[in-house]
Order: sequence, then C-alpha cells, then structure tokens
Amino acid sequence: MGKVKIKRKSTLIDMTAMSDVTVLLLTFFMLTSTFLQKEPVTVITPASVSELKVPINNVTTVLVSPKGEIFLGVLGDADSTYSSEKVRADILQNAVTEYNKNHSKKVQLTQEQVNKFAKMNMFGMPIAQLPAFLDESQVHQDEIMQGKRPEWKIGIPVDGNQDLANPNEFQIWMRAIYNSNDNMEKTIKSGEGIAVKADADTPYDIVHTVLDNLQTLKMNKFSLLTALKTEND
Repeated sequence: MGKVKIKRKSTLIDMTAMSDVTVLLLTFFMLTSTFLQKEPVTVITPASVSELKVPINNVTTVLVSPKGEIFLGVLGDADSTYSSEKVRADILQNAVTEYNKNHSKKVQLTQEQVNKFAKMNMFGMPIAQLPAFLDESQVHQDEIMQGKRPEWKIGIPVDGNQDLANPNEFQIWMRAIYNSNDNMEKTIKSGEGIAVKADADTPYDIVHTVLDNLQTLKMNKFSLLTALKTEND
C-alpha cells in the first residue's frame, strides 16, 4: 500500500500589516515625545521626594555646573507666535541693548548671528564674546561650551550685585527673559517659569549667589530640579 503524502503548507507569514503598525507607532512616538535638550555640561542633581514636574513651555533653566559655571536654556510656546526660536532672538537683542547701555565697548550682532543664537537650546558666556562665538562652526561651539577651548571663557558672569541700575550679566539675561513676552512673565510670576538645576557637588556659595540674584530681581518663586529619591538613598 502506497504512503499517503501530506501536502506541505507554506510557512511564509505576511509581515506587511505588522510593518505598517510598527511604522505608525514609531511615527506617533516621534511626534508626541519631548526630546532631551542638549546641555553643555553633565550635572547629577541631588535626590528628593518631590514628584512635581517642570513645564515644557515658557520655562528658563538655570544650569550651574560643578565648577560653578552658569548656563541658561529658554523654551517658549509650542505655537509660532512665541516659539522658542523667536523668544530667544528677542531675548538676545534685549539683553545686548541693556548691556550696551552700561559698557563703552558696544556689542553689535548681525541677523545671521541672531538666527544662530535662536537655535541654541542653552548658552552661557560673557556677552562681549557672543559675536565671535556665533561666528564659529557648530562643532567648535560645542567644544567651547564643553570647556575644551581654554582660550574662551564660559559661564554667564554673576556676582552679589544688588544695584539694578548697573546689573550684572546674569541679571541682564533674566530681565530680558522676563520682559520677552506676556506668557514668559506669567509663568515666572507663578513660580513655574524658572528651574534651577545644579550638580550635587556644586559649591553652595555659587548656588546661593544665583538664588540671591533671582531674589534681587523679585523673582522669588522658582523650582529646584532634583532626581527622585530611591529606597537606597
């Protein structure tokens, strides 16, 4: 008696539908996710039990490095009226105008330099160096901000000044941010518009100077960014 041959069925699985679903999910997450902003230095924030989140719009981050260097990052609205780039451009022009009032050596910026600054997520250096810095390539700018070019001074100058008629550069920047638009002013007044982020090893006197400057500017409400404390902390 002859053997019965069992017809083999194809093991091929049509993955077209799965591929479509994968692409759709990837597109969804790319459009809805908030990407981490590039920072010039890495800081390890102290731990706390607070679970309050910092807003992602109309917020200024004051970053204090372990060495005490100060950087600022500004985020505007999601819409085009007060987009981050437009807000940064306005802040830069207002800050330079205020700086030139109290300095004999004036700072002049081209429109191209203003446009480059508007694309920067975070900045931090003396205002007098900005034109030369903005003329550098992106690679060189990153090297400067990371402290790899010792001929450049990085960090926004700050001291214990309380005379707002002659503000230091940190005060100039913060006032320019506050006056940039109504939304930014509103969030700063509510205490949600300023977030101070310092390394756990940053000297206390530097952080205290920053906070004291904010209080001098009547910006008495702000957040301190921390890492969530774990059971092992």
